[in-house]
Amino acid sequence: MVKSVKSTEVVLQADNVTMAFAAGTASEVVAFRNISFSLHQGEILAIVGPSGCGKSTLFNVIAGLLRPTSGSVTVDGTLVDDATGHVGYMLQKDLLLPWRSVLENVMLGLEVSGAADQAARERAMSLINRYGLGGFESARPKALSGGMRQRVAFMRTLALDPKAILLDEPFSALDFQTRLILQGDVKRIIREQNKAAILVTHDIGEAIAMADRVLVLSHRPGTIKAIHDIDLGDETDPVAVRRTEAFNNYFDVIWGELDAHVEAAA
Repeated sequence: MVKSVKSTEVVLQADNVTMAFAAGTASEVVAFRNISFSLHQGEILAIVGPSGCGKSTLFNVIAGLLRPTSGSVTVDGTLVDDATGHVGYMLQKDLLLPWRSVLENVMLGLEVSGAADQAARERAMSLINRYGLGGFESARPKALSGGMRQRVAFMRTLALDPKAILLDEPFSALDFQTRLILQGDVKRIIREQNKAAILVTHDIGEAIAMADRVLVLSHRPGTIKAIHDIDLGDETDPVAVRRTEAFNNYFDVIWGELDAHVEAAA
């Protein structure tokens, strides 16, 4: 697996971002407060936290799908406002169009963006052949396994060559074996493409295995409780890495910070 090539170049910056629903009313609910972090070129940042802490809402703010109550998010120096094309995101469901082939699904975003047909086809086929889908370009989604469908969804995201990739629990619907394999594949591809990525997940192990840094949010309203730099040495196998002492140490620390036992007892 290609090692991290994280640089000092900031791709995405969140500055004191707060999101409140029904702000200023008696029904106001603050999802998260004063979130600030930087995402660097070549880095994978994972965000974890207890259920209801605002992870998915933060994801939607970063993607430009929600406007924060205060603060700002910029990508490559440009303010994220609505969908700007600066970020690509991969959701829990693959959302492939069932009447389109693998090739046509990978090309979809390029078509919407106005790319020439031939250029879009060449870009899509290059990704399909490079990352394990060669020979399936004419297949419809119903003929694919769950892991293959998510791989197509990821190729569709990569095809647009976004500055930052947002991954919102993209492996949660898969069985454990497929999930581990796809985690390793997606991490490798992000490294090879030298992309910046943010992974939102409930799975602490997934966060540790995939990320260069793990950001831990508190209970709602979510605030940054800790940020951990992850160093697992040279081990890259998604199964073997979970057997290392370093992995277990990170897991114990982050599990303690989540206060999951408090949530369970509430």
